[in-house]
Amino acid sequence: MLTKSLKARKSNLSDPKEQIAVLEDEPFANGDLPKFSDKIKPLGHLPLKPLELEIFQMNVGYMCNQTCKHCHVDAGPDRKEIMTRETMQECLDVLKVHNIKTLDLTGGAPEMNPDFRWFVEQAQQYVDEIIVRSNLTIIVANKKYYDLPEFFSRNKVRVVSSLPFYNADKTDRQRGEGVFESSIRALKMLNEVGYGKEGSGLHLDLVYNPTGAFLPAAQEQLEADFKEALSTEFGIVFNSLFAITNLPISRFLEYLIASDNYEDYMDKLIEAFNPAAVEGVMCRNTISIGWEGSLYDCDFNQMLDLKLAGKAPKHIRDFNLEALQNRSIMINQHCYGCTAGAGSSCQGTLV
Repeated sequence: MLTKSLKARKSNLSDPKEQIAVLEDEPFANGDLPKFSDKIKPLGHLPLKPLELEIFQMNVGYMCNQTCKHCHVDAGPDRKEIMTRETMQECLDVLKVHNIKTLDLTGGAPEMNPDFRWFVEQAQQYVDEIIVRSNLTIIVANKKYYDLPEFFSRNKVRVVSSLPFYNADKTDRQRGEGVFESSIRALKMLNEVGYGKEGSGLHLDLVYNPTGAFLPAAQEQLEADFKEALSTEFGIVFNSLFAITNLPISRFLEYLIASDNYEDYMDKLIEAFNPAAVEGVMCRNTISIGWEGSLYDCDFNQMLDLKLAGKAPKHIRDFNLEALQNRSIMINQHCYGCTAGAGSSCQGTLV
């Protein structure tokens, strides 16, 4: 059952401060449920500290051609927040002088940023790998995106694509009617230029998020099931599947509260807390850059507007690697989502 304070907040969850208030609701405030900080303190991880910076994750805008029910970004066609070329250039200036291995581009649909292609072409000279987190359907949404597979191939982009399931029913329930059919068309287009095929050097990975208030099954088995189903039914191949736990923020938090599943879901995350997963949580080797250039420990903290702590730089124009390495990572109750079961990150399970 929802507490009185939680019920009162149900209608105002577009505000990050209200989401944090929900995450710190009565069961946690009163000590009935353990705070995340209390879980990691005995492990020697309070404060949680960063490791070597390896991943530079940029959210280049919240605009998207889809409105997925589980989206922690609350992205959609009506969102106007878009990273400017000036901010992109500030990011390039950082990548040019620091040895950061991976550039990870996300959104919304990152491809909808008008400077997306320019940025990818500029950035490839400074990093070992560029990841684009594509929703697949953008590739077939409009003629101006039809050549994206060729663009990705030409620039050796690693494509990481969301596909909730290998059939239409579960996929369309989470992401909208017709999304599965469009996703299959896009996957075939990517396969045609070599993505997912052995020896091509073009990596195509899929992302699985549960469609309800439960944790993902074992990633290895999910990958095997997806590969068999997509190959048998559609002749589609891909490299890896990443199983990612839905974190209780934004639209998924709204769903949990509306369906009276919030407290049960938090219980599941807490009960499944895995100490081994704390070592590899993505905030320890990643920095997240918001569309306006603000810096965050991770993409989830970005959505909750939890900027970097202490004297760490707050904007990309003030980037200082030494200060970033000395910061303490901002944590809250949503962090249970990254440490439940086998753990969860943008690169899939952790242990």
